[in-house]
Amino acid sequence: MSEQNTNHESIDQNISHDNVSHDNVVHEESILEETLKEFDPQNNSGEESVIENDINLDTFKARIAELEGEVKQAKESTARANAETYNAQKRIEQEADKSKRFALQKFAKELLEVVDNLERAIESAHADDPVTEGVRLTHKALLDVLNKNGVEMVDPQGEKFNADFHEAVGIDPEAEADMVGTVLQKGYSLNGRLLRPAMVRVGQ
Repeated sequence: MSEQNTNHESIDQNISHDNVSHDNVVHEESILEETLKEFDPQNNSGEESVIENDINLDTFKARIAELEGEVKQAKESTARANAETYNAQKRIEQEADKSKRFALQKFAKELLEVVDNLERAIESAHADDPVTEGVRLTHKALLDVLNKNGVEMVDPQGEKFNADFHEAVGIDPEAEADMVGTVLQKGYSLNGRLLRPAMVRVGQ
């Protein structure tokens, strides 16, 4: 019994001694800080060098500048392509709109001959003739249809002569200078574009 107690006391003393030994170890720096210092090229030189600092920064800077130039060039190319696409799209839209607006130009111009014939029939017919009223209604209905499709009448009676919309075919001695005296044939426009000029006599 006495020997067992002696052995236990000896073991306890050894454990106590080991604890004291570990407690006396002082870690002034953390493991992370030690590792960073160990692999820092500035703290390693000669035979104790762990990492050789053989990185050429100028090479990396040149490569970065080269890549930045390529990125800039790609952006400029993309911007030009987008601009060309936008312009092409606008041109197509304008051409489509123009084609749509003036698709009826030839057809409307041919219908003007029908309008002229109806007007001549009205002028030469008797006012009390029942047929004349039917012709007037037909003439009015045709003009309404043309007007709904963008065809407008150019009747410059009493207006100043305008070479863009009027065609002078004679002199009217009773009209003032540069003023339309007599309208021989009315003109028509389609969506602002002249289909045919008005034939007029102008004062001198």
